[in-house]
Amino acid sequence: MAFDVAAVRGLFPALGDGWVHLDAPAGMQVPEQVATAASTALRAPVSGPGGIFPASQRAEAIVEAARRSIADLVGANPAGVVLGPNSAVLLQRLADALGDGWMIGDDVVVSRLDHPANVAPWQRAAQRSGGTVRWAEVDIETCELPTWQYQELVTPRTKVVAITAASGAVGTRPDVRQAAEAAAEHGALVVVDASAAAPFVPLDITSMGADVVAVNASAWGGPPVGALVFKNAAMLDQLPSVALEPGARGAERMELGPPAYPLLAGLVASVDYLAALDDAAVGPRRERLLTSLGSVKSYQAGLLANLTNGLRKMNHVMLIGDAMRRVPSMAFTVSGVKAVDAVEHLADRGVCAFADPGTHGVFAVLGVGEVGGAVRVGLAHYTNAAEVDQLVRAIAELT
Repeated sequence: MAFDVAAVRGLFPALGDGWVHLDAPAGMQVPEQVATAASTALRAPVSGPGGIFPASQRAEAIVEAARRSIADLVGANPAGVVLGPNSAVLLQRLADALGDGWMIGDDVVVSRLDHPANVAPWQRAAQRSGGTVRWAEVDIETCELPTWQYQELVTPRTKVVAITAASGAVGTRPDVRQAAEAAAEHGALVVVDASAAAPFVPLDITSMGADVVAVNASAWGGPPVGALVFKNAAMLDQLPSVALEPGARGAERMELGPPAYPLLAGLVASVDYLAALDDAAVGPRRERLLTSLGSVKSYQAGLLANLTNGLRKMNHVMLIGDAMRRVPSMAFTVSGVKAVDAVEHLADRGVCAFADPGTHGVFAVLGVGEVGGAVRVGLAHYTNAAEVDQLVRAIAELT
């Protein structure tokens, strides 16, 4: 594997601001090639699809290239790729479409580990139909999501099992496959939010057992574009259409209004960026993605281990969660210091981090709000060992 963090850092003009950007859970900084692709598309003649002139054909080519890029990322058919402004909007559209056919007594299964984007839409859909919401709980010590509970949670009345591929809050990567197998026994649709996992872990929609996968390009330095990927593209023609065009077919049935072509051009460039993170990666883009993301996973594991070990040595720091499988996102509390004060201290030392009040999501379940909230950090492709050391030194000062 040939992951060169110094070379990767050179791709990001934003890093010239001098800050240590450990704010990746909110989205990575944008590589130059992504910004260039979007700005080039803004300057080029691009029209609506359906015409025989070059500007129209260019628009169609951009959309097709965007679908192929996401399909390569998750190992799917481009025909099953729905594009939109972000995964939250697209998941809401999906829940609205599916919920139209639910009845009283139907249920959905969601998890305490998931981001609200993959919880709230299903709660609303169940409420409208008179259905119920069943919760998969987290282990409060490790923040693992035990998948044995899905055997009990999923019933013949379960319509959807919504689960995350990774938590952007505490880093946990649950065993999606086992949860999906439990869902398959009763014919429930499996919707996986892979937004936090996509920048760090090779994805495969089939091996996960997912029926639908959601991703956000901003998570890996792409533009503000989201995608829903359907394993079975034919399912799209069975859903109620939200398109403005009455005759829309396939993925276009779930797409509202004309696409933002410059952003889609940036999306393609961002997936190409992911595929080139390992300079030894060769072959078709799908193969290069698997190689590059495998290298990223190994590099991040080393950095995360250093960060974890450094913080665990401090008596005044408590790490939240200790999952065996994880992405490089982390949360912790500092004894006697509120999270908002801790992140202000970090900002004074040039480190970007977030304070979570602990009043919602997984942190609420863990009671984090009672101790002043949690500090959240996340590593990016461009994070290096010196930046991790800078964070550790800054936290050590909070004694």
